[in-house]
Amino acid sequence: MQHRPQLFYTTEPAPCPYLPNRMERKVLTDLSGPEAASLHDRLSQAGFRRSHTIAYAPVCMDCRACKPMRLPVALFHPSRTQQRLWKRHQDIKITIAAPVPTQEQFVLFQAYQKNRHTDGDMAHMSWQEYADLISNTPVETIVVEFRTPADQLICVSLVDVMSDGLSAVYTFYDTTITAESWGTFSILWLLNLAEQRGYLHLYLGYYVPGSQKMAYKAKFRPAEIFQSGHWTPLNIPSET
Repeated sequence: MQHRPQLFYTTEPAPCPYLPNRMERKVLTDLSGPEAASLHDRLSQAGFRRSHTIAYAPVCMDCRACKPMRLPVALFHPSRTQQRLWKRHQDIKITIAAPVPTQEQFVLFQAYQKNRHTDGDMAHMSWQEYADLISNTPVETIVVEFRTPADQLICVSLVDVMSDGLSAVYTFYDTTITAESWGTFSILWLLNLAEQRGYLHLYLGYYVPGSQKMAYKAKFRPAEIFQSGHWTPLNIPSET
């Protein structure tokens, strides 16, 4: 039986969500079908990301700022700040569930968008659009919920499970107390989960030098970025 060729499409230019006064373009391909998992693996290892049933990567005309980023699980060494954060949140209750949306998640999601991304594409998502974000996936996907000892939902991570690691698709959290650093803690926890499961990598999406929204990713070291067709170490000073 012959396999149909994989088709790729390029989007029209649109305002860049990361850097001012720049336009972005993406290359897209459909992930649906019986080979979705293996295709997702190959594309992720080549710098693509997943949204719903689509894999995408930036192909901007005059900019190469977006760098696909992943953390080698076995080599990761937390900074002193990250170690203190990890110890401080050991009373957090964490559950791994199927990608099923809940109203409780949606309330947290809306508050996160209002406080952090008021000008973003997700800021005005309806319940159905949020439900599609969580559940419309052609690959193995989990939802990780983080709760306080009083059972308050304070962080949610949507995570794809791949052959060589985990991919953090989207994370949102309670932003009312910034010092709690729930986003950072969720990455530390996913690194720990990946290590327990024997995975090689945790994929973190795009690192964009010059973007305040993405600056936190550089605090996880060592890290690798995908450029010129292969993964190379991210060479910037480490946080102590």
